[in-house]
Amino acid sequence: MLAAPSSPAWRIALFVMVVASILWLGAVSCRAIIGNDMLKPGTMEFEEYLAPEAEAEIFRLVAIMSAVAIPSYLAALAGSIIFLAASPFKLKEHGWLAMSAILFYIFVPVEVFTMVLDARIVYEQFFTTSDNNVFKGLFRARLEALAGTPVIAMLCYYTIVGLAIFQPLRAADHTQS
Repeated sequence: MLAAPSSPAWRIALFVMVVASILWLGAVSCRAIIGNDMLKPGTMEFEEYLAPEAEAEIFRLVAIMSAVAIPSYLAALAGSIIFLAASPFKLKEHGWLAMSAILFYIFVPVEVFTMVLDARIVYEQFFTTSDNNVFKGLFRARLEALAGTPVIAMLCYYTIVGLAIFQPLRAADHTQS
């Protein structure tokens, strides 16, 4: 255990985790909405009607959202590790917390893999003079990464929000009022 249960470390870690998660999930959701504008509905093909300047702006916005998502995810990950190690909550008594931790940590390898692709998009956007074809290739690789597993991960992350709100599988409180 990193800190005593009465220590404020777990509260600080919880705050960092919540704020970082909001930024991360918001950035990832925005990136998905923005990027979806470039694709034909139901396909992985790019729309032909978009002007190159419009595509470049969409790629810029995707890169900005990726630049927010990467450090936010890392902060959420670090905050969650410290929170679980330092909090007085026992996973045995708080099934919702155990389920949330499992859903979050099972997708860490997926996030690291896609984060590398996101970092390349950010690098190409802000540190090179790459054309739209480079971004199309990186964007397509990001979308096709791991056969859709990142989409399943996002659904799990939104499930964690519901678990945290409703807290199912919580051990009954045996104290009498």
